[in-house]
Amino acid sequence: MTGQPRTPAEAGPPRIDLDRLGRLLGDPGLAWLVERVRRRMERDEPLTGPVTLADPTPAERAAAERLLGRAPRAGRSLSVRLDVVDAVLRRSGISTEGLAPAITALTGPVARLADVREQEANAWQDAYLPLTALAALRPELSAWADQLRHDGLVRRLARTPHVAKILLTDAASALRTLPADPAVSLPTFANRTLGDAHALDDGTALATLVLSGVRALTGFPDGNGAEWRREAWASAGLLRDALSSTVLTLGLRGTPALDWLTDEGEPAVLTLRQLTRNLPGRAPTVVYVCENPTVLATAADTHGPACPPLVCLQGQPSAAALTLLRHLHVHGCTLRYHGDFDWGGLRIADALLRRVPWRPWRYTAADYRTAAATTPLAPPLTGTPATAAWDPDLAAALAELGVRIEEETVLDTLLADLAH
Repeated sequence: MTGQPRTPAEAGPPRIDLDRLGRLLGDPGLAWLVERVRRRMERDEPLTGPVTLADPTPAERAAAERLLGRAPRAGRSLSVRLDVVDAVLRRSGISTEGLAPAITALTGPVARLADVREQEANAWQDAYLPLTALAALRPELSAWADQLRHDGLVRRLARTPHVAKILLTDAASALRTLPADPAVSLPTFANRTLGDAHALDDGTALATLVLSGVRALTGFPDGNGAEWRREAWASAGLLRDALSSTVLTLGLRGTPALDWLTDEGEPAVLTLRQLTRNLPGRAPTVVYVCENPTVLATAADTHGPACPPLVCLQGQPSAAALTLLRHLHVHGCTLRYHGDFDWGGLRIADALLRRVPWRPWRYTAADYRTAAATTPLAPPLTGTPATAAWDPDLAAALAELGVRIEEETVLDTLLADLAH
């Protein structure tokens, strides 16, 4: 009856002689064999057929001989049939139910890989629950949350589901209250929200994740470097350095300093610190916005104190620029924007439009065609195409004509508008 299943009346725990099992299969010379059997058990593979060890040591050959009761075949490799080992264990009474219970008794429970994978999948699914709750509270973060579930960023940062759940719980706590209004220092926010003033320091996994969510909230463009990170945090009202972020203005009133500079026809450089402490007390009906400082400097030279309010982004909209423009918009001001007619210019304009409403200032497909027709030596358009949400025909026109028109090229037209 050896090897035959027992009847229900005979059923019970397998009988194993642990002392003899330890002396036989516990021999260090059979460690390779025990490991091979465990691997098969993990994968639900049958414990039959041969397993082979290349270049066995004399001790490994001797252990196999003691196990099988005979010398293994000569050769450069050592081969042992698992069904033979199973029979030896049953017949000797060392393990009445054979090899699998013996391995478990000798080395501990064997986890099936299928079960391990299922448990890990369930653990990862549970780890992402804070994202689900956050997206329900802040629908604007739903696409970002879906992306995190699939792009591998969380797994790379956290490595394990347990760490991932802690990380995502903290990230959700931070993002739930952003953007901060009024603006606050990043360490103060981290201490207030997460209980650690350094929780969002550069290089931490949490800072990487929260900054990714901040960009999803504010539409801040891609980039890298310390200055980019400072501006990205500031876009959500979290200040790492309130002095480095600036915006240029001309003809803007509302504080004693601005009033004096406007009367003198001189540009003003406003820091984020100034804007978070002392915003202009009144907003004009219309404010013109440009991308390049040359436009503002030439307007100051040309129109002086008579120039209408003009704001210059100096490229990507800084936290200072966004703070000022949002303030003006909220107080009823109409913003009129102009930028370079190229793919980079369209991206800057689109990034601004996602955060502050504006109307085009000679910045449509018709304006581009007019400028291109009167600029015979315009440089070729290069780079990756972009879209223009305020005028879908503009991107198509750029692709068709294939030339870039910088603001300086149409400076006379812009200055004429400012004169009126």
